[in-house]
Amino acid sequence: MGGDAVVVGGGIGGLAAAVGLRQAGWKVTVVERAPVLADVGAGISLHANGLRALDFLGVGAAVRAAARPQYTGGTRAPRGAWLTRMDGAALERALGSPIVGIPRAVLHRALRTALPPECLAVGAAVTHVDRSDPYRPRVVLDGRALEADLVVAADGVDSRLRAQLFPGHPGPAHSGSTVLRAITGQPVDPRSDFALTWGRGAEFGHIVFADGRAEWHAVLNAPPGVRYADPLGTLRRRFAEWHDPIPALLAATRPGDVLHHDVRELVTPLPAFTVGRVVLLGDAAHAMTPNLGQGACQALEDAATLAAALAGEPTVASALARYDAERRPRSQTVARAARRAGRMGQQLSHPVAVAARNTALRLAPSGALVRAVVRHADWTPPRWDRPVSP
Repeated sequence: MGGDAVVVGGGIGGLAAAVGLRQAGWKVTVVERAPVLADVGAGISLHANGLRALDFLGVGAAVRAAARPQYTGGTRAPRGAWLTRMDGAALERALGSPIVGIPRAVLHRALRTALPPECLAVGAAVTHVDRSDPYRPRVVLDGRALEADLVVAADGVDSRLRAQLFPGHPGPAHSGSTVLRAITGQPVDPRSDFALTWGRGAEFGHIVFADGRAEWHAVLNAPPGVRYADPLGTLRRRFAEWHDPIPALLAATRPGDVLHHDVRELVTPLPAFTVGRVVLLGDAAHAMTPNLGQGACQALEDAATLAAALAGEPTVASALARYDAERRPRSQTVARAARRAGRMGQQLSHPVAVAARNTALRLAPSGALVRAVVRHADWTPPRWDRPVSP
């Protein structure tokens, strides 16, 4: 099966979907409203399921070569005491891969490099999809339209196409948290590949990249729309008494590099990921909180599953039905688990609740954290009868 596909959104999920669709024999156009596909963003952790999806799509080797395995780390209290330690080697034995850290820009570039430049249309804002012809939907842009046999809505948490397809859905909701993040301006030595520190209504974490720089993030309980005149200065004061290397990571950051976003999610699950020949993917389908590090991994799973379904099913209708049946239950389960993890982790603010959580973490068996990661990261790509690059 093959045809013309339009992917709306040039982020990680959209580019991955385009790579998979091309391998399944489809002609693909990726439409991105930004004037350039800039390599922006901070860092990302990829679990085994995300790496397996990238292997399936043929770009795993390039991503692994640019990433840094996360073997040492865990969760700490603000004064530095370890609550849990992650055994990256045990995770590798269980899943065949440790978690890896990579700049989002590098992952984005690896996916974009796997596509011919002519299939990328930037600076084009999609207004809606005209589905008057059930077999040839039309993606309407500013002043023109693109006909296709399939439309992939990968246009993010604020998906305009999702709002059109499900007008009664409430859309994304504020999670109760806001996140600030950046990559250090030079290499640092935080003494562990990654770490999370949980305080009262606050979290600080870091991952180290292959070039020695580190990405850090600070998550704070806050109402939507809160912004700071001096974000970096605010964080330096907020975390001044927290353990090393947190002050050092902030000191190694340029003020202009700090990104600030509210954390939003689709609390109300969608009733379907497909409507006719339009399919939702990534944050457009199942935006989740970052507490399990699974947002991008689930989008990569979506892309691999969609490509395999379109390659293996006799019709577009049966392929999209298979995609919905395989992806909606799993991704929505992971989204619920991420929400629970946030409520029991960073979002806890009452001193008694925080103390009880910390005690439970200290008393947990050494393998409990590995099993918790495996629960969501142990995913096997669908079968696809064609050579796949390792």
